[in-house]
Amino acid sequence: VQRALDPGTGIFPAEMTLGELFQAAGYRTALFGKWHLGGSPPSDPNSQGFDEVLGHRCGAIDNYSHYNYWGGPAPRHALWRDREPYREDGVFLPDLIVRESRRFMERHRDRPFLLFVASNQPHYPLQPEPRFLSQYAHVLDPSRRAYGAAVTSLDDKVGQIVRAIADLGLAQDTIVVFMSDNGHSLEPQAGGGGGSAGPFRGAKPTLWEGGIRVPSIVSWPGHIARGQVRDQMASAMDWLPTLARYCGIDVSSLALDGRDLSGLIASPGAPSPHEVLHWMILGTYWAVREGRWKLLHRNEGRFLVDLEADPGESANLASARREVADRLQARHEAWGLKPVYDAAQE
Repeated sequence: VQRALDPGTGIFPAEMTLGELFQAAGYRTALFGKWHLGGSPPSDPNSQGFDEVLGHRCGAIDNYSHYNYWGGPAPRHALWRDREPYREDGVFLPDLIVRESRRFMERHRDRPFLLFVASNQPHYPLQPEPRFLSQYAHVLDPSRRAYGAAVTSLDDKVGQIVRAIADLGLAQDTIVVFMSDNGHSLEPQAGGGGGSAGPFRGAKPTLWEGGIRVPSIVSWPGHIARGQVRDQMASAMDWLPTLARYCGIDVSSLALDGRDLSGLIASPGAPSPHEVLHWMILGTYWAVREGRWKLLHRNEGRFLVDLEADPGESANLASARREVADRLQARHEAWGLKPVYDAAQE
């Protein structure tokens, strides 16, 4: 996982993507929305297992002009269909994504398919539809008002895609996974932010719980029980082996960091498939979690948290429980990059 992205070019070609896995298993695959893992072969989505692509490859995109909003040296048109520039100026990008999703499912309703939708909302630029913005007219904070309307717009688009699945008679045969990639943004491009992590500390791009603990929903009528909640430790990378298990795709020959969640989803008492999880940003900012314990390493030192007693990560136990902090640091160093650390910083 730590070598999955080359900062110069994008994803390393040798990495196995969800698209490649399902494409090799005979599925028709599509990606509509944001890719952000490389803009040219062999790192673009068409090289990484997606037969059909409509979206943008990096940064953020204006939802109406389809010019890059962030992530480039100069303004430029940033919408692509496969490897060709694509123009439908003035059409709201989330509406394009819904339309393409419907058409894709209609064309391939009689064969297995994988549809990956990566919405540009509520990512900045916050451009909520007026019909939803009016629902939040009572909210005084303009960033909060725009963010709420953007989330409601996203909810509407997801609902349209789910309804299309039902209209095609595919609900019983379709697994739907919905999740966020990170916590809410406080960046200037997002107007200082309008989201909230509730009781959790931090936001994007931090390794506090508010930056990495995100909601996820999985639905498969007739196979997965409705209305249940799991709070065992899991990761986004677990969806690849989990979906492979549900779809009968053998991944035993692959070296995967993700773990199959199907047992945990089936049983509320099942343990987490992970004894430990690691996160890293730019090599120097990292975190490791082992059960209730989480150790963060930043330039100013180590921060140890007991998440069961302190989910808001308010108290640093690195000095009081040095043996735990040392153990977690050793686990992280054995896993990957050796950090520069001075115990005197604690």
